[in-house]
This record gives sequence, C-alpha cells and structure tokens, in this order.
Amino acid sequence: MNITEEIQRLKEEKDAVILAHYYVTPEVQKIADYIGDSYYLSKVAVELKEQVIVFCGVSFMGESAKILNPGKTVLMPDITADCAMAHMADPETIQRMREEYEDLAVVCYINSTAELKRHSDVCVTSANAVKIVKALPNQNIFFIPDRNLAHFVAEQVPEKHFVYNEGYCPVHEEIQVQEIRKEKELHPLAKVLTHPECPRAVRELSDYIGSTSGIIACAGKSEDREFIICTENGVRYELERQNPEKKFYFTKTEPICHDMKKITLEKIRDVLMNGGNETQVTEELRRDSVRPLERMLELAGK
Repeated sequence: MNITEEIQRLKEEKDAVILAHYYVTPEVQKIADYIGDSYYLSKVAVELKEQVIVFCGVSFMGESAKILNPGKTVLMPDITADCAMAHMADPETIQRMREEYEDLAVVCYINSTAELKRHSDVCVTSANAVKIVKALPNQNIFFIPDRNLAHFVAEQVPEKHFVYNEGYCPVHEEIQVQEIRKEKELHPLAKVLTHPECPRAVRELSDYIGSTSGIIACAGKSEDREFIICTENGVRYELERQNPEKKFYFTKTEPICHDMKKITLEKIRDVLMNGGNETQVTEELRRDSVRPLERMLELAGK
C-alpha cells in the first residue's frame, strides 16, 4: 500500500476530509478533497459532513475552521506552519484607532490570528474585501494586518477613508519589480497577473490584480496564452492543470512560502493516524472571533 492509499484508508476510517490551500506542494494538492484560497475554504468548512478536518495550510486557517466548526476536530499536518503577517497587528492599536476615529469599522484580513479577529468588526479575504468594504455603513476603515491589500482596496473604494496598518506578507513583499520587467522582456506577449498582497510598484506593472482564485479564473478565461504570475508558486499546479495549453512564468526568485511547504504526505498520514496537532480554541475566543467571520460570509453572499 503506497502513502496515497494509506491516506485514503485513514480518511475513511476516521471520517476525515482534507482541505488544502493553493500554496501547498502539488503532491498535497493532488490528494486533497478541496483545494482553494482562504475564502473558498472558509465557505467549504461550514458545509462539511465529516467530523475530522485535516487542514493543509497555516495556523490561522486551522483556527478559522475550528471557530466555524466548534464540534469538529481540526488537525494540522504541521503545527509549526504559521503566517508571519497574521501576527502583524495588535489589540492596543485597534483600541487606539477606535478612540481616535468615529464611525470606524475594523476590517480584518482572514490571514490573521483568532485574537485579532475577536477585536474586529468583520473579516475579509482578498477575493471579497472590496465587496465587503463597499457594503459596510462605516465611513472610516482600519484595515488589518496587510497594508498592501488595504491600499488596493482603498483604490477601489475611494469614497471611504482608510487608516493603514503596517503589516505585510513577506513572500509577496519580496517580489522584485526588476525581475518582473526581465520576464516581460523575455515574454513580451505575457500578461502579468498579481495578488493584491504585492506592493504598489508591482501592482502598477500588472494587467490583472486579484485573489489566488481570481488569478486562476482570469488565466482560464483569457484568450492570452502566456502569463507572468506574481504570487506564491504553489498556484502553478492548478494553473497548469486547468490550462495545459498555456504558459506560466514566475520571477527568477520564485515566491515561496516555506511554511506552506512544510505540509507533506507523510505528515498528513501521521496526523490522521495519531490524531495529533489538534487545533484548540477556547469557547470565549471562539465566541468573540466567530462574529466577524460569520459577518464576512453573510456580506460576501449578498
């Protein structure tokens, strides 16, 4: 029995389902039951019938799944897989902003800890942030933790006043403008598809800016045949799977989230076998942090 067959057997035995983010390795995406970005996976998590969720992603994703599914077991293949940006805000600053600005909504990117979510009014993902911010009655928006996504949303919603936090995704922040220009020289017909977590200088070189799922959809619908992709390189697997006739290029220094790459088939098998690395959220924290997540799902569905 090979490892894929072992995982399948254990899934059936444990009544488990595997969720995977686009940024994990291709071999993990191949065996997942559901693959997607944060928004898609957050929606899927509340609709599952299985009692065990194996979340192939980083810690905030497991937390969100547990918050939305308190009666289920959420297991993380690697408990150390984390997101640096998820910690780049703090409750003290949030409280200070609430005191400084009237009519303020604290908008929390889902790429954040449960502790930050509990101090927020609504969560968003890169796929639904513009829609949700437009729908909010508040005039003032404190967007945490990512400054790049905040500036992108502000450009789409100029009628609102944004207050910016200084968090960022280290992977997207390090994508180099000169390397994109080099790829454009090598592939002059290629369109540049970019994640909004990238800095403005990168976004300004882009033909399309959107979430990971948005990038995949754009590449699929486009009549163009070549694309320069400005996001984490794990998305290559789904892009090529859906579009085998098209070409996808990344910058010479490929954007890699090393935490996402910690997830392996062996770790998935082991966590299914022994039930370790269970995500725990106190009832108080769950009760406080579920409200902005539920509001996100409500507003995004309108």
